[in-house]
Amino acid sequence: MEETLNSTIDPACLQEPPLAMDVIKQLDVLGLCLYSMLTLMSCISLLLYLEQCAYLYRNLPNPKKTTLMWISGAAPVISTMACFGMWIPRAVMFTDMTSNCYFAVVVYKVVVLIVQEFGGTGAFLKRFSGKPFKVSTGPCCCCCLCLPRVPMSRRWFFFLKLGVLQYAILKTVLSILCIVLWTNGNFDLSDLEITGTAIWINPFIGVLTIISLWPVAIIFMNTNSFLRDIKIVPKYALYQLILVLSQLQTSIINILALDGTIACAPPFSSQARGSMLSQQMMIMEMFIITLINQSLYRRTYDKLPSDVDDNENNAEVALQAAHVEHDV
Repeated sequence: MEETLNSTIDPACLQEPPLAMDVIKQLDVLGLCLYSMLTLMSCISLLLYLEQCAYLYRNLPNPKKTTLMWISGAAPVISTMACFGMWIPRAVMFTDMTSNCYFAVVVYKVVVLIVQEFGGTGAFLKRFSGKPFKVSTGPCCCCCLCLPRVPMSRRWFFFLKLGVLQYAILKTVLSILCIVLWTNGNFDLSDLEITGTAIWINPFIGVLTIISLWPVAIIFMNTNSFLRDIKIVPKYALYQLILVLSQLQTSIINILALDGTIACAPPFSSQARGSMLSQQMMIMEMFIITLINQSLYRRTYDKLPSDVDDNENNAEVALQAAHVEHDV
């Protein structure tokens, strides 16, 4: 019975991903148009990002412009890597790891950007030192509303930054390790046996991701009300959207491919076809996000007022209101 079932399976469904030339040869007119359009989207995303980098370099001071270049580059970098992965299916391991490592640094840069908007670490601690920070936020403790607020201090801020920085470092190290093991045949996403390396490394990376996202959420949730004038909320929302699309969406598609829900289509196996669909969706999604980034990052803005300035402005407003009331 098993021999009969195996004889009905196309041998291409059991092979490794096809070569780039094999992909080009099997494309019909519709497929060629689709690939060309997606490649054009990826190129436009990259060109818009380079133009935006030139604008930021000319109009913003260091180190803010470097941080903004890193964060706004997440979508175009992921789009470019997805384009390479679409045309060269056997390079998907390298393109995905490159995108993931870049985004791991972006997660840390989001915290750096928020701190820089307040004038740096010294000004941030001077403004918020001793003020209670709410820690019952996602993704770890959003349901634990009974958690006490923790007063901000230099030590607490160090641990928050360390919680984010560990992901940028360990994610890169583990990605390089995965590539080394993959080239030796020891790392396979489809190998779900307890003795496989993927079943141990991937959950560990997931834990590191959750640990890193929690400090970012804590800092953002307690400071975003001061940064609404510089559109920090939509910037943070786009960062979260890229996270969901590049991590969660890709993982779901890979799981569907592994259990056969995504059918094999020679010369693509189920896993290779799922990866191809993921790359194509990623290019379109990152293209739209890149267009939105133009309105969020390609702009200049005044320096954020300090607590002293805020108090002086509030006093002036109150004094003017008192004079008006007295005249009436």
